[in-house]
Amino acid sequence: QVQLVESGGGLVQAGGSMRLSCAASGRASGTYAMGWFRQAPGKEREFVAALSWSGDNTYYADSVKGRFTISRDFTKNTVYLQMNSLKPEDTAVYYCAADRWGSGPTLATTAAYNYWGQGTQVTVSS
Repeated sequence: QVQLVESGGGLVQAGGSMRLSCAASGRASGTYAMGWFRQAPGKEREFVAALSWSGDNTYYADSVKGRFTISRDFTKNTVYLQMNSLKPEDTAVYYCAADRWGSGPTLATTAAYNYWGQGTQVTVSS
């Protein structure tokens, strides 16, 4: 079992940057693939970015490629989502998720993940 806690959300102007953090705790948390998803009001939860359990592979949604970067600090059991050049359409609740030993393109699907954080609100003003 692993527990996930997101932080770092808030309000930012369009064109600005923000970094989200997801702290993982629990047994063997270092063996989990980590993903970021987001959900805007009235929309389904959508994939943003993911990192395989080894940290060797990253995956991004086309809408954030080149603007967002997912990274991991194994010593702190924390995954980050650096978001640059933010747009109003990036406004959503952002969730991190964990999947033990996960890798590959299936990490872009919500079904791949067993554990979810509570979410953090990101609002981008125009």
